[in-house]
Formats: sequence, C-alpha cells, structure tokens
Amino acid sequence: MSEPAWDPVTFRERVQGALDSFLDDQQQRLAPLGADADRLLAEARAVVGGGKRFRAAFCHGGFAAVAGLPSGEEEAAVVRAAAGLELLHASALVHDDFMDASDTRRGRPATHRGFAAEHRGDRWRGDPDQYGAAAAILLGDLLLTWADELVRRCGLGWTTVAAALDVFDLCRSEVIAGQFLDVSVQARGVASVEQAMTVLRYKSAKYSIERPLHVGAALAGAGAADLAALTAFGLPLGEAFQLRDDLLGVFGDPATTGKPAGDDLVEGKRTVLVALALEHASAAEAAHLDAALGTQLDDAQVARLRELIERSGARERVETLIERLADDAVAALHRGAGEQHWDERAIGVLEQLAAAATDRAH
Repeated sequence: MSEPAWDPVTFRERVQGALDSFLDDQQQRLAPLGADADRLLAEARAVVGGGKRFRAAFCHGGFAAVAGLPSGEEEAAVVRAAAGLELLHASALVHDDFMDASDTRRGRPATHRGFAAEHRGDRWRGDPDQYGAAAAILLGDLLLTWADELVRRCGLGWTTVAAALDVFDLCRSEVIAGQFLDVSVQARGVASVEQAMTVLRYKSAKYSIERPLHVGAALAGAGAADLAALTAFGLPLGEAFQLRDDLLGVFGDPATTGKPAGDDLVEGKRTVLVALALEHASAAEAAHLDAALGTQLDDAQVARLRELIERSGARERVETLIERLADDAVAALHRGAGEQHWDERAIGVLEQLAAAATDRAH
C-alpha cells in the first residue's frame, strides 16, 4: 500500500482557516450588537482554537474513502463541512464544562468560569456565577447552531449535503441524549461496566468517529452498505478513543491534557475505568474509591486513588480493551475497503488516524 497522502498539521491549519473565515463572517453579522457580541465572538474563537481535529479528519476520511481524496474547490468544501463538526464539538465542550463544574479547558478558564470572572472584575450586579452559566449556555447553543450552518453552506451539491445533514441531525440527538444519560448516571452514583460503556458509546464514541465518517461519506454520495462498513470501523475505534480519554482523565499529565491531575475523579465521573476498579478492587478499597469520587481531592489523595485503580487491574484491563477494539476497527476497515472498493490512499489515511486517535500521549 502506498504512503498515505496526509499531513495532519496542514489539515488542522486548513480546518482552522475555515473556522476563522466563518467566525469573521459571523462577527460582521453581529457587529450591530456592539461590544458584548464582540466578547461572545472572542470566546467562540478561543474555544474552537487548537485541538487534534479528529472529528474533522474522520469526516474528510469518510468522504475520501468513498470518492477519493478531494482537491481544489471540492476539497475546500469538504474541509468547511468537516469544520462544522468541530463547532459541534466546541458546543459540547462548553456545555459539558458547565455541567461538570470544570474550572479549565485546554489550559485556560472554562467558558462559564471566564465570564463569571469578568463579571466579578467589573463589579456588575447580580450573581457572577449565574452570569457565567448563562454565557456558557448561550455560547454553546450558538456554536450548535453555527455547526449546522457551516455544514449546510459548505459549497457541495444540495442532494449530498441534505443526506449529510440527516446524519448530522442523528449525531446531535445522540450526543445530547448521551450527555443526559451521563449526568443521570453521575447523579445516581452507580454505574456498571455495561452502563458506563453505553454512556461512552452515545456521549462520545459515535459523535467522535462513527458519525463524522458517515457525514463525510454521505457528502460523497455513499450508500447504505458504505455506511454500515464505516460503522464496523468507526464504532469500535470511537470506543477505544474515549477509553483512552478516560485513562488520560485519571492518569494524564496536566501539561498534556490541559486539565488538573485526576480531574475525572474530582468530577466523580463513572467511567468504564472507574467501574472496572470498583468491580475488581477489594471491598474496602472499592468503598474508599466510591466515597472519594466527586469530592475535593488534593494531589496526595489523587495519587492514592490512582494507586488503588492500578492495584485493581482496571488500568491494564482498559489498555487491553483499547488494543482489542483498535485491532477490530482496523480489521473492519480493510474488510470494508475490499468489499466496497474504497480508495486505497484514503484507507492509508484512516489507518494513520486510527493510530493517532488511540495512541495519544499519556
């Protein structure tokens, strides 16, 4: 197989360029609203900046698998549509940070914290935290609206754009319902491994990889067989992707993740990792972990919980599961490529993306 025609740095720059251009247009539209609209746009630019752009990349890859790697005006249109998925992701992050009461995102204050701090600094009336919450809800809603607009106006023919929007509609319904499932599980304070996997699948795995692949493929005129084959690749890979994220949420380096050490433990996340630890730890250690989840933890307490999770074997089990799911996904990719006659260079790109999605720095 030939080397994949893929430069992730250049692709991220192109996606960022599409987002910057789109936000420039929105800024002109909202200019009559004055300085407050400028503040909202400035925060929008901040939250859509940076990141790995996996969702955009898998959208582009789904298109390329079915129709070949695009070029020229078609390439620019596919990149714009792919950038719409990054607006959806930014919307989810803004809302997620507020619901989780997170302080930071990618090394900067979470949206609700930043606007609350501005309120305090300017000594405005009312509750600063309520103001920050309102700002985060509104910005998340605006980003969600813009995501649809960017896909709809990407520049490809309406027949394929309409098919892609049907997938996008399903994607948004799944991720929002999955988020509600997640907050409900956290509120109950109990989650089996099976329940945690269901949350993982609908809150993250589908919208991170499977649905972006489907959006891109739909833009290329894919049929039902193409979409089914992409699911066989994208769903297990999306699950492996989120399992890696769950490991990073407990064991990741804050310099890499942009979040405090053990942030998922402080937030009380009932992830697959935590469910496995509770299932396999001793009764005393399981009770200790269960009681500690969702409480204020200092660095020493986080370190002790990490050791507990390690001793339970949960970390090793998750690593093994990630490896199995990633292997299953790549095998399904090659099977689908043969059956559907997908573009060979695109398959090389998707393999490269699969490795990057599951082998992220710890």
